[in-house]
Amino acid sequence: MSPTMDQMREAQRALEAPLFSGLPGDIDVSFEFFPPKNAAMNETLWQSVETLAPLGPRFASVTYGAGGSTRERTHQQVVRIQNEARIPAAAHLTCVEATREEVYEVARHYWDEGIRHIVALRGDAPDGQSQYANAVELIAGLKRVADFEISVAAYPEVHPDSPDRQADLDNLKAKFDAGATRAITQFFFDPQCFFDFRDRAAAAGIDGEIVPGIMPV
Repeated sequence: MSPTMDQMREAQRALEAPLFSGLPGDIDVSFEFFPPKNAAMNETLWQSVETLAPLGPRFASVTYGAGGSTRERTHQQVVRIQNEARIPAAAHLTCVEATREEVYEVARHYWDEGIRHIVALRGDAPDGQSQYANAVELIAGLKRVADFEISVAAYPEVHPDSPDRQADLDNLKAKFDAGATRAITQFFFDPQCFFDFRDRAAAAGIDGEIVPGIMPV
């Protein structure tokens, strides 16, 4: 059966429509990218950045490999996203496989490059050792380097190293008390899990922004 004129017009509109529609109201999004391992992945990354830029994200962050294994690539992409894509960029920074002074030197370099936002994470040291006891010490140290905007991690289903939900919330509150700006949650599958976590955080005296982490599947 041949398509009708209305069907042809509908198909044409679909082809001409953007890949995404405008976000209504006060919805803001940010995007997290992995530093590319090779030239082909770098091209894919920048195609993604250019495709998503029209959404006007609040910021785009670039992750940090285990043990600081992607430190240089993370730095390169963060600076490029901010300077070339004109998207506020955030650098992930962990406190493993580096001395305190090395971490602070990286932070000072970011500040000198115009990067004002850091995602501060404890990270998982290969041998379980770090010069920082936890992310709280890292946040406090970064705030001494410069007045960074700092995002931290939160865990609606409880961090695997936490003995219980209360200890997990106490640690999150300590991050905010140390100078964190916002928390970004680990992924979750049940929205109610996030809503319950947000309510428990508020009841614990945490009034900072808590952003749900979402992974499209």
